[in-house]
Amino acid sequence: MSKSLPYSLKDLHYDNAKFRHRSFFKVITQTLFSSDMRRECVSCSTGKFLGLLMIFGLACLMLTHANSTPSVSDGRAEGIGTNEGQKVITDVGMRFKKLLRRAPRLPPRLSQNEKGSSGIFTGKTNKLDEEKWKARQKKVREAFIHAWSGYKRFAMGYDELMPVSQRGVNGLGGLGATVIDALDTAMIMGLEEVVSEAGSWVELHLLKKISQKGQVNLFETTIRVLGGLLSAYHLSGGDHDMNLANKGPKPTVYLDIAKNLADRLLSAFTSSPTAIPYSDVVLSDYSALPFLNDKSSTSEVSTLQLEFNYLSEISGDPKYKTEGMKVLAHFKTLPKVEGLVPIYINPQSGQFNGEKIRLGSRGDSYYEYLIKVWLQLRSIQDGDFTYLYDMYEEAMRGVRHLLVQKTIPNELVFVGELPWGSNGTFSPKMDHLVCFLPGTLALGATKGITKEKAMEDNLLTFEDLENLKLAQDLAKTCFEMYSVTSTGLAPEIAYFHTKEYFESGLDGGNKSSEYVNDIVIKRADRHNLLRPETVESLFVLYRITQDPKYREWGWQIFESFEKYTKVESGGYTSLDDVTTLPPPRRDKMESFFLAETLKYLYLLFGDSSLMPLDKFVFNTEAHPFPLGGAIHLEGGSSMKGTSRRFPCSFMWPWNEKWIKQKQVSSHSVQLNKVGMSTSVLDWCYYLNFEPHFYVCFDYSWGHLFFSGPIIFILCSYNFLKLPSVRIHLYSFFPAVLLMLVATYVLPTFGLRTGIAENFSPSSVVEFPFVGDLSV
Repeated sequence: MSKSLPYSLKDLHYDNAKFRHRSFFKVITQTLFSSDMRRECVSCSTGKFLGLLMIFGLACLMLTHANSTPSVSDGRAEGIGTNEGQKVITDVGMRFKKLLRRAPRLPPRLSQNEKGSSGIFTGKTNKLDEEKWKARQKKVREAFIHAWSGYKRFAMGYDELMPVSQRGVNGLGGLGATVIDALDTAMIMGLEEVVSEAGSWVELHLLKKISQKGQVNLFETTIRVLGGLLSAYHLSGGDHDMNLANKGPKPTVYLDIAKNLADRLLSAFTSSPTAIPYSDVVLSDYSALPFLNDKSSTSEVSTLQLEFNYLSEISGDPKYKTEGMKVLAHFKTLPKVEGLVPIYINPQSGQFNGEKIRLGSRGDSYYEYLIKVWLQLRSIQDGDFTYLYDMYEEAMRGVRHLLVQKTIPNELVFVGELPWGSNGTFSPKMDHLVCFLPGTLALGATKGITKEKAMEDNLLTFEDLENLKLAQDLAKTCFEMYSVTSTGLAPEIAYFHTKEYFESGLDGGNKSSEYVNDIVIKRADRHNLLRPETVESLFVLYRITQDPKYREWGWQIFESFEKYTKVESGGYTSLDDVTTLPPPRRDKMESFFLAETLKYLYLLFGDSSLMPLDKFVFNTEAHPFPLGGAIHLEGGSSMKGTSRRFPCSFMWPWNEKWIKQKQVSSHSVQLNKVGMSTSVLDWCYYLNFEPHFYVCFDYSWGHLFFSGPIIFILCSYNFLKLPSVRIHLYSFFPAVLLMLVATYVLPTFGLRTGIAENFSPSSVVEFPFVGDLSV
């Protein structure tokens, strides 16, 4: 008996013993209702459905996204309301036509802040500019000679000069702080006569002073005297890396004195019952004692490591590094407020005292040394110091979340204090010392190389870019603290006009300043001590961004120093009130004016090859130490010791853990965040979208929303080859599509959504296209 036919009789129509072809409609309908196909349709995966939904969303985006947007920040929306603008908006056919072209690989774009007044700033200077800045650098050199001449004439061997009364004063232990602070600045400036004079004094007198002196402050002595000796050792050719000093004693003289001093300073560590050292040392008998009420400054005990680490490196004795690093290791274990720490700590208990948090006095350099010590130690193969970078990142997130606010009416960004008063509320107060932070943020973002190079090598994360943007905003505020006063010099402390705080009649005196109503200067805070923090940040930001405005700001500050603080008989003086003319003088030239202020101005106006930030780290007194290890690995863009974050670990925190467990090569799976943003620019160009891309951060929700064609990037090969990432991407697509619809589609029909309304310029990082595609 023959077997049954393989087809159902419903599918057959006999006509002369031949199959008759079914119509196309029947083929479709019968296929759809057959059991196999029905089962496949029912089992269609969520991923396939969302993939179709994604394509639909992108099509809507391309069809509805207008090229001319009134909210464009740089004023390039010139086609609004014109026939040309309408033509671009409605020319859908051209958009799809351009989809067929190949996406070019575009170089990283410079941000809006990096554009010069005449167009796009590329970091290149012409010959006239070079000559101008050489002449200005020479002016700073002459200012240093004038300051040194006054000190040498009236105060040689004393800690500091009182230039008005023409005498010396000891306020830092009596070890001749200005001599040692000025020594490496003179080496960098090539002032051989000054190097010879200062070096000879160190060789003849310093060791005797150290052995006979009584109580000194551990922090001040370490950063000024020990740091100055170690820097002089290196710059005079001690470790055979460079030699900027042809005169003065042999390098071993500086090293021997530094070791003798450090051995005495170690008693602050060994005398304490905890890892927190005592604040004061009696040099003559190798003893130490705590400060009154057992309250040590957080910044002081945590700002000793660069110096002790470098001394261990060049002396071969690990004891200095061991004691210094115990402090930071202990800080790692202490409770913090989003990475932020109180300004006092008890060396007896090892715990924090009080709850006041600020990045000004007694708190500042703790955060500075987290990133700088990590930069110093990250190339060491036998140590794990990534916890320092983790602590730094956490602290900067805490700063952005808890301490950063904007002024009224012009929205200057500033960093306040917590808590304030009996109710523990936010204080709109910022010391001039906080102006170290822009430089630290910029250094932490690029690790000392230029922003352009870091972007080319895909070394920056979104958080790095956010920190760099905050650095630029804060630098602007710090400069305005100068320009808002009558003298052009900043007060010691400023308050800022907010919704909760304002006092009238306390402006800086410069009524023509745009920010005269944003900054409040109380009468007790109007003095200027020749501080270096602002010019330090301008120096770092210029080196990293190559934006000439930082040089111009620095020059304006230097001119004000020259005009109002210069003493004709020699030296420069502090001021009592920067808001009145002529300003009353305070009669004090701090040693850091020669060590830091003039050094940073000289480097700001000079060539970037002098003391490059990827080869040197400056201690908090501006004494440079060489960095061990290179920024880049040969043949790639990886960074030694860098704790490279998985690009979306904040969205999928378990992915980073999965990568570590599987021990997958970071090079093969980590798509860097700037790599993503650069690719986004490519896709924007590829799809002919408006030449702007915004990454919008919503701090209150703690989520990151991507606008534009970021979906393409999320679907890139590097992501999809990880199963865990591929699975989780499916659950992320609906949120992206919802955001696209809320941002682009609904507003087209006159509808506004909460997501679209919450996008504000204050929370936006912009990656604009430039007119010329070449950098």
